[in-house]
Amino acid sequence: MAIEPFIDRTQLVDRVTGTITRNLIEGGLIVVFILVLFLGNYRAGLVVASVIPLSMLFAFGMMKLFGVSGNLMSLGAIDFGLIVDGAVIIVEAVCHHIGISRDKYRGASLTQAQMDDEVYLSASKIRKSAAFGEIIIMTVYLPLLTLAGIEGKMFRPMAMTIFFAILGAFILSLTYVPMASALFLSKESTHKRNLSDRLIEKLRGWYLPVITKSLNWSKTLIASMVVLFAISLLVFNRLGGEFIPSLEEGDFAAEISMAQGTSLSQMVESTMQAEKILKAQFPEVKQAVTRIGSSEIPTDPMPVERADMLISLIPKAQWTSAKTKDELMEKMEEALSVIPGMEVEMTQPIQMRNNDLITGIKQDVAIKIYGNDLDALESSAKKVASLIKDVDGVSEPFVEKVQGLPQIQVKYDRDRLAKYGISIATANRVLEAAFAGRRTGYVFEEDRRFDMVVRMDNDLRNDLAALEGLYLPLPDGGTLPLRQVAEISFEDAPAQITHEDGLRRIYVGFNVRGRDVQSTVEEIQGILDKELKLPAGYYYTYGGQFQNLQEATGRLMLAVPLALLVILCLLYATLKNVRETLFVFSAIPLSAIGGVWALWLRDMPFSISACVGFIALFGVAVLNGIVLIGQFNTFEKEGMTDVRKRIVEGCMLRLRPVIMTALVASLGFMPMALSTGDGAEVQRPLATVVIGGLLTATILTLIVLPSIYKTFTRENRKEA
Repeated sequence: MAIEPFIDRTQLVDRVTGTITRNLIEGGLIVVFILVLFLGNYRAGLVVASVIPLSMLFAFGMMKLFGVSGNLMSLGAIDFGLIVDGAVIIVEAVCHHIGISRDKYRGASLTQAQMDDEVYLSASKIRKSAAFGEIIIMTVYLPLLTLAGIEGKMFRPMAMTIFFAILGAFILSLTYVPMASALFLSKESTHKRNLSDRLIEKLRGWYLPVITKSLNWSKTLIASMVVLFAISLLVFNRLGGEFIPSLEEGDFAAEISMAQGTSLSQMVESTMQAEKILKAQFPEVKQAVTRIGSSEIPTDPMPVERADMLISLIPKAQWTSAKTKDELMEKMEEALSVIPGMEVEMTQPIQMRNNDLITGIKQDVAIKIYGNDLDALESSAKKVASLIKDVDGVSEPFVEKVQGLPQIQVKYDRDRLAKYGISIATANRVLEAAFAGRRTGYVFEEDRRFDMVVRMDNDLRNDLAALEGLYLPLPDGGTLPLRQVAEISFEDAPAQITHEDGLRRIYVGFNVRGRDVQSTVEEIQGILDKELKLPAGYYYTYGGQFQNLQEATGRLMLAVPLALLVILCLLYATLKNVRETLFVFSAIPLSAIGGVWALWLRDMPFSISACVGFIALFGVAVLNGIVLIGQFNTFEKEGMTDVRKRIVEGCMLRLRPVIMTALVASLGFMPMALSTGDGAEVQRPLATVVIGGLLTATILTLIVLPSIYKTFTRENRKEA
């Protein structure tokens, strides 16, 4: 005999882990390539790249200390580009400072002491901007720790891991990076033009006329950005929404339901037929195992007429019957529709269990109807099912079965019982003995004793004629057939009576396919508001993923403003100027433009994953703004009073670090955004938001922010 698991979750874990590892490696290689390309110095690139493993070691140590495990959520949002942003700014400043100091040393090699001085001087000038930028990126994740419920369990580990990694990078950028730069960067004061220099010169050649002309149209440019932001809000409202993108588990689960009162033997026969159909018609099926009922398990009660079928599948790359999960599910449901009386709803094992654990309902969305009368509840539920069945994205609605359980009912004729002197208790004892049995003695086996229980045969217990022939004892010692004092018949009775918050409840459940949950439910709401008329005192609510989305959105409505407030306070602590703080803070709403349009272009609904991406984006978006405004202020302190000249020279000087930080942060997420591996479903919205948002944030930093600075700084000078 051999025991083999029919569903092995370690395979899914291994596939997801492989996806995470591959995305991190590819993202790391992209980051290193960009660093070396734009710095034009492989030593400088390696100094910055060395921050990645060191900061990750720090993060892993902190994860161990705080009990955070390594999984899809905790490691899936790490972007090496975010980690090295501070180091990029410092190393680029060091390289630039050494480059402009060549005349001072006239071709001679720098001594270690001279190199230390140059590194200290250059790093000190940029240290404040880089440090506060990283602090902002770190602290923007802290509001995520306020999340509770399912979204808290999923995204708190992510926030903690990213916080630890950036904290490690922050410490390294203030200590290790200057030291490593002084030790390992070339001390030769001579420099040969390389590919990086030619690339930056080309970019500056393109950028100079753009920034010059944009300053001539500052107010028009600012107004255009405001209009574009307003349009983006309209697009955002049309994105739809879902709680968390559905994970491709690689296996299916079928929820099977048959008529109330279906016997165990009939369920076994029907489910075996279903298994044979799936194995015969779909080569994707490796194995199918069915569990019928589970009333003996108090945490997951399920009657005999309900069953869960777990369907193990071959790898998706080998599928031939369908290309997508939803398509294969629909074909399987259609194939099983030939079985009389069987209702089938295809889903996934983990998805089904999560829905069940969270809301007690296995479908993605449930419409819960509350009231007192079971007949009214059932008719209302059937009405709801008929109204929503044709809504795009709604699978076949499932109506909770509360009626229709065949039951033998015995109705006593109390007058006749009284006439013969038979009490209700006496009649009940006879029926109890017939169905439940009565102890009539004991059976001894050595030193053990067993009750001897007598009751009617199983076939006779379902035979109305046999039941009518039961004899009731009379007070005078005679007997009387039960049929003379009672009416016995089969009647439909309640199968179950579910209560929630003290009220009777029935639900209509359905899964959502090919569409986001929010827009699906919003369309259903419009239909039910017009067409559904419930009896007085009856009402309905929504459960399942839509309820989770609403609750999570409510919490994020507090977390996101808190994150924005933290950013605003830290910006003011950095710049010590309200006007300049608002200049840099304007990067946040305009960076959101790119995130919204990126989701729209990729046909992705808003989700909690995307929201986390926006929070991460807001932190990164202000980093380059801080660096640029800091450079403008440096020129002002050095006596450069011409605002336009200050802007142009500052932008040209900081072009390289601005582009580098944007590219490493965005392209570091590129493997996640494009990945199709298992587990990438959760990563893609987050990465898409950051990439799209950084695109507009970079444009803002290089074009719009200088225009804002010029417009309002000029006005202030006139007022002065």
